Order: sequence, then structure tokens, then C-alpha cells
Amino acid sequence: MAELKFIEGYPEHMYELIKVVEKTRPKRKDYTPKAMTMEEREEVLKLHPDFAPGGKSEIKVGQNKGDIAPNEVVDLLEAYPLIEAGEIDLKKPDYTTDMLIIGGGLAGTTAAVWANDRGIPKENILLVNKLRHGDSNSIMAQGGTQSADRENDSPTIHFIDVIGGGHFTNKPDVVRALAEDAPLIMQWLSELGAMFDREEDGSFVERWGGGTCRKRMHACRDYTGLEEFRVIRDEFRNRGIAYLEYEPVIELLTDGNRVTGAVLWNLETGEYRIVKATATILATGGFGRLHIRGFPTTNHYGATYDGVVIAYRAGAKLRDTDTVQYHPTGAAYPQQIIGLLLTEKLRSMGAQPVNKDGETFVFPLEPRDVEASAFIRECYVKNKGVITPTGMRGVWLDTPLIDIKNGEGTTDKAFPGMKRMFTRFGIDMAKVPVLVFPTLHYQNGGVGTDPLGKTNLEGLWVAGEVSGGVHGKNRLMGNSTLDCMVFGRRSGISAAEYVKSGEKGGKLTLEHMKRYVKLLKEAGIPEVRRAPILLPDYRGKRVLARMIDVL
Repeated sequence: MAELKFIEGYPEHMYELIKVVEKTRPKRKDYTPKAMTMEEREEVLKLHPDFAPGGKSEIKVGQNKGDIAPNEVVDLLEAYPLIEAGEIDLKKPDYTTDMLIIGGGLAGTTAAVWANDRGIPKENILLVNKLRHGDSNSIMAQGGTQSADRENDSPTIHFIDVIGGGHFTNKPDVVRALAEDAPLIMQWLSELGAMFDREEDGSFVERWGGGTCRKRMHACRDYTGLEEFRVIRDEFRNRGIAYLEYEPVIELLTDGNRVTGAVLWNLETGEYRIVKATATILATGGFGRLHIRGFPTTNHYGATYDGVVIAYRAGAKLRDTDTVQYHPTGAAYPQQIIGLLLTEKLRSMGAQPVNKDGETFVFPLEPRDVEASAFIRECYVKNKGVITPTGMRGVWLDTPLIDIKNGEGTTDKAFPGMKRMFTRFGIDMAKVPVLVFPTLHYQNGGVGTDPLGKTNLEGLWVAGEVSGGVHGKNRLMGNSTLDCMVFGRRSGISAAEYVKSGEKGGKLTLEHMKRYVKLLKEAGIPEVRRAPILLPDYRGKRVLARMIDVL
């Protein structure tokens, strides 16, 4: 194989295609394709991975028996527990607490702070983390958080945008909670000291997001989730609330229909720990590291669907198990960063998706599932994608337009994280376009809740990406971090009121686990898989290079 010659960080054959982008840029820079009609959206969505043939199967056991979900999800829901009944002594719990919070990202940490605000003493709250406190998708969120706080906007309009983006399948009462609480959350973050982008008069800088009819995206450059988490964790730590690290939960404990605690497993020592709790909040995040359909992912290493698996075995009802969000703009070159996120904020500030012929082919801010489907169509149906040396296909994101439209230095100021990510490979995204393709980003469905985060199991609340209902079949930009904080707050308050009502929990048993194992055996499911998997396995064929099953 001939040695590749690189220009501006790209192999020569890709750089020749960049010249086509540069040649067409003058006539494109002031042109934006029209947004699609509903009919056009429905047509292109036929190419979305959710609707492509294969890749899904029917759930055979449990409360959602008969529902359809990705094969990777079904495999975990139909897996056997990591422990055997009778293997662990439940008579002497290692920890007894009023409130157990499982997961230490934005949702779980927010829940702890608000529970403490509502009268639960710091020593009566225990937050447990699979890895370190904060190792989560939360700190990787880039683009912003939605909040309707301008005169031309309102929670009602925000509500309508969310319902439309979710294809009218969202649970309306939880969407209402999301939209109505957003300004309160933004005020709370500001009071904690979060450094949001501001205009010269001190008001929030607000940007467009895909599928929205108003500018309501609040950002901290391209470190939004990290900055939001920084101030909330500082508040958590300053209060001295107890937390454990490297202690993932591998099973809930129950007493009939009530969750009464959990079994932890220490990643470092291999020891089990038993926690007895009056109230339990599940905030374990999503499933990006399952690599649905072989897609690369933006997700944190610990995003392996643990929370849904253990809640489902205990009897929690799920919803929207059939839907997955693929972010349109994941990095497609170079190989070392394939799948990493390029925030939607790039497109809201002028970057255009462009094919190999230098043509714009889609409105830059369609809802994410529509935008991603249009990219797939361009690459695999129209064959107008750019092919990398490893065979990856993608379209250009014409990022130099950001400085052209907003002034030189805008990219450096607004996107320091992404600028640095590409500079490591000799690519200056302010001067040359970057290659993108959809990447697995978000778990739209999950454990069903009411507006307070309550599940159908007594004593169990959920918050953040592990929940289902608020986003329906598709999430809009800026509603994930908002979801975490709105329902982290609501679940923390609701669980605190439950504790203060005098509830004392119940017995510690694994009877639900025994019943579930019986269902698996009756369904003829062989005992070959165990779950939760805790951490992804990249040995053997499951290495960095992946075959993407899009059509």
C-alpha cells in the first residue's frame, strides 16, 4: 500500500474534496436549505437505524413482554443475574440509610442536594458511583441546556417543541414538568456560580437548537455539562454528603412491590456490600456502550444499561424500548476519534453539512433523527459521501463558515474543546471542514415515571437518561442536561417527603430475582448471558473499528 500524503491533517484524496467545498463556499455561505415538510421527514426517517430491517427483537419475559427493542437491549433484559439467591447474607446490611442514590452524574448529584435542602440530613443520604463521582455522560455534554426565559418564549412553546420533536409519543405530564421547571433550574445554576455565556449586558447568550422554534439554548462554551456539574458537585461536597466510588449496584433488594435497598460490588476488592434504604433513586444513565447496530458512540465508558436491567428485574415498567438516538454529527475522521461528539451548536452558529460535491442537502437544524437520516441517505443511497482510508463514510461539516459568519476567532472562543480535539491531528476546524457521520448518542426510552420521578415500584424513583417518557421517540438538543436536573430535583424532593412521612422501608430480599430467573427458564432462555455487564468488553473482534449496520 502506497504511503499516504497528508495535507492540513487529511490524506491527499480527501484534501482534494475539501477544495470542492472551498470552491462552492461563496455561493453557499448566505444560503440555507428549507426545513423539510412533515411528509419529507417521514420519508427520510425510513432510513433511520430504528427503522432499518433487522437489529431488533421481541422481549420474551417481564412487564414489557411483547415489546420490541434492539437486540443488544433484549440480550441484557433476558440475561441471568450476576449473583445466585442465597449467595449473599442479607441479614446484616453494611449501610443503612434514609436515601440511596445510584449514579453520580448530574441527575443523582442534583437529587442529593435537593433532598438535603428538604430536610434529609447529609449523613442519611448515600450516593454510590460505578466509577468516580462524576464519571458520566453528564460532564461530556457540550451544546447547552434549554430554558424558555425570554419574552418571546414560554414553557408552553418549549413544551410544544419537545412533543413535536418526540413525534407526539412523549408522556405529556413529564414534558410539562421539564418545560415549567427549566427557568428555575437556570436560576439555581446561576446562583451556584455556573459561568454561562453572557451578552455584554449580562443577559444569557441563547442559540438555536434543532427542532426548536425559539432560541433558548444556554451554554458554557462547549463545556456546558462539565460546568453545570462542577458547581453542583461543589455544593454536594461542601455539604459533606456521603458517597462511595467504584461500587456499582448489581441488584436491587425488594420486599414485595417495594424497593428496600441494593447489592453493591466493589470493583477494586470484589467484595459485596448490602445497603438498606427507605427510598432509592436510580440515576445510572444510558446505554451508549452497548454500541447498538455496531455504531460508535459519544458515551462514557460506564454507560451499559445497568439501571434499566436491575429495575426491570425488580418489576419496573419500561417505555419506548424500541427507540435510539443517533447524533448526526459524530466525528468520522481521523480514526482515533470516530464517534466523538461535535455539538449541534456548531450548526446553530453557521456550520453547514455538505456532500462530496460541495452541495448543501439538508436544513442544518432538523430534529436529530431527521438530520441523521439525511446524512445516511447522502452517504449510502445517493453515494455522495466522502470515504476515508479505513472505509468510513461521512459528509463534510463546513466549520470555517462559523468564523466567516460571526467574525474571526469565534471558533476559538465558542468551541475550545472541539478545536483542541482536532488540532491534535493537525486539523484546524476554523480553516478546513471536518468529516461527520451519525453516532450513537442517547437512550430515548427507559423506566417509566410520573412527574415526580416515581416509578410503579414503591420506594423507587428514577432521574435522567435511565428514565423514559419525557423525550418520546426522539430527544431535542439541550433537553438531556435539563432532564437530569429537573427530575433530579423533583425525585430528590419527592423521595425526601416519602422519608419524612415516616416510611421505614421493609425486609431485604431477592425474591424478585428468583421469580425473574424462573420466568427466564420457563421461556427457554439459556443461561449463557449475565447482566448487568458493568463495563464494556472490547477484546477480540469488539475493538475500535466497527461495522456500522445502517441499511
